Amino acid sequence: MPDAYVAAEREPASPPPKQAGKQPLPRFHSPIVPRHSVAGRALVAVVAIMTFLAAVTTGAVVLVRSAISDWQAEVAREVTIQVRPGAGRNIDADVAKAAEIARGFPGIAEVRPYSKEESARLLEPWLGSGVAFEDLPVPRLIVVRVAADPAPDLAQLRKLLPEQVAAASLDDHRGFIDRMRTMGRAAFLGGLAVLALVLTATMLSVMFATRGAIATNRSVVEVLHLIGATNSFIAKHFERRFLGLGLKGGLIGGGGAIALFALMELAGRRLLGTATGDQFAALFGSFSIGVIGYTAVVVQIVLVALVTAAASRRTVNRTLETIH
Repeated sequence: MPDAYVAAEREPASPPPKQAGKQPLPRFHSPIVPRHSVAGRALVAVVAIMTFLAAVTTGAVVLVRSAISDWQAEVAREVTIQVRPGAGRNIDADVAKAAEIARGFPGIAEVRPYSKEESARLLEPWLGSGVAFEDLPVPRLIVVRVAADPAPDLAQLRKLLPEQVAAASLDDHRGFIDRMRTMGRAAFLGGLAVLALVLTATMLSVMFATRGAIATNRSVVEVLHLIGATNSFIAKHFERRFLGLGLKGGLIGGGGAIALFALMELAGRRLLGTATGDQFAALFGSFSIGVIGYTAVVVQIVLVALVTAAASRRTVNRTLETIH
């Protein structure tokens, strides 16, 4: 066999020449930034936990503020008439006359006189049940519920009562409301301080977790830099990837908090009308954080995702600066 035929059999046929101007575009069969990594899962877990804690703290602050407002409004809607017993006076007649004056006064919605037994039961938590209340000058109470519109002139009612019933006096709970307002303001400011600390801890935790996740992908950054990828190209891909991780963790944590508050609100509605439900409603309201609370949780989710993306971009740029 001629040598030319032997050489032709040993040498593979060369590929056809590529046509000028039709170079194939690069195709990525796998993402530049690894999708499923231990560092990525750890970052999602950290973001989810811290977002959940921040959202729960936000909801608690909203609930406290709402409960304090409800307490103040409820106390402000009621005033109390006290009728003191006196020598030679018929206290039952004084109570009936004071109640009649209150019912006829403009702006009064409801008047409820307390009986002697009901007034005595109010003192049992402090004096005990074995005390002979008949021997004590226990005043009789009349609870007066004021109307929202038109509002009554309480100063005029306070002046009128002693003129008609000498043993009667009006208490509009102004001092108690002022103390409650001060206490509520202090509790709300304290809740805001705790919320600020939790949000700061959340942002710092997310930033450090993001830096740790970027550090595990340093080799990817170096390879991309060595093959000629621009810094903006590398930072953009990492930013997009970690934005998704932050958003995923934020949705898990924030969604868990939203579900928790929704379940609490549903449970409060189911218990409404029972003794336990009424006690909790008196302390915490309806357990609903309202539109403001849910909006604040959504804003926190977006904020955490943006912080994660910004931290990743900054860390990648610093890493690229150290590569020579």
